[in-house]
Amino acid sequence: MVTPTQRREVVAWAQAAYGLAERQACRAVGVHRSLVRYRSVKPSQEPLRRRLRELAASRVSWGYPRLTILLRREDWHVNHKRVYRLYTEEGLALKRKRPKRRKSATVRQIRTEAGAPNERWAMDFVHDVLAGGRTIRILAAIDTFTRECVALVARRSFKGEDVAVILTEAGRARGALPALISVDNGTEFTSRALDHWAYWNKIQLDFSRPGKPTDNAHIESFNATLRRECLSQHWFIDFDDARLTLEKWRDDYNKFRPHSSLGQIPPRHFRLGGAFNLGPKRLQNSTAPWT
Repeated sequence: MVTPTQRREVVAWAQAAYGLAERQACRAVGVHRSLVRYRSVKPSQEPLRRRLRELAASRVSWGYPRLTILLRREDWHVNHKRVYRLYTEEGLALKRKRPKRRKSATVRQIRTEAGAPNERWAMDFVHDVLAGGRTIRILAAIDTFTRECVALVARRSFKGEDVAVILTEAGRARGALPALISVDNGTEFTSRALDHWAYWNKIQLDFSRPGKPTDNAHIESFNATLRRECLSQHWFIDFDDARLTLEKWRDDYNKFRPHSSLGQIPPRHFRLGGAFNLGPKRLQNSTAPWT
């Protein structure tokens, strides 16, 4: 017997099994009678439990730390320990099987981290399947300093020219192109068209080593988040549905999703240099707006 609840259960069992009075049962099992008769005066946690269940249902891939941030944005005065307790009691804990990682004896190539927005971008492709069985490719590009997703485009296939056009549009939307872009050795990135585009725009293409995805770790981490929080939760009907869903998710990722490497601030607010504090009026519904 450790918790008060367990002790009350033992007293109740002794009363039912042996027909003892409450005082006799407490004396027999060594429990103070005040513990059995105590009734909590704390306010009910049911509203918080209900809101936590709603958030967990809309953000099925989020754990309790990010759910705690969403609750605080809605002016719930809670700490992470209370949220964790309710999170586990409601059976919302995620069960993930993490793959075993083999340690490599090779020396990793040292790459300098970006020190300002639009200094270094990273991009890669992600594959998915439509409801009809057709495969699609998604070009994802992020700013490695602000962690913003600057481009998220789905198409049947890509050429080097298509990648150059998408990057040009992303640079126009952000006001500048980066000085360096980290890529792998895919045919679209090693094409002559993209090489010419990079040369005329004075952009360096930083190719990762073959078989070393950790050389481009920022985009690999983003791809995992994209797969877990968007692609695995949606069954795209066609390309238009995929484009609309991806754009809504990108907007939510940049403006609302707390990012652990940025001090739990959304990427766009981090770039603007302001704290993220949305009250319940401004954040009318913190459930996923892109679902």
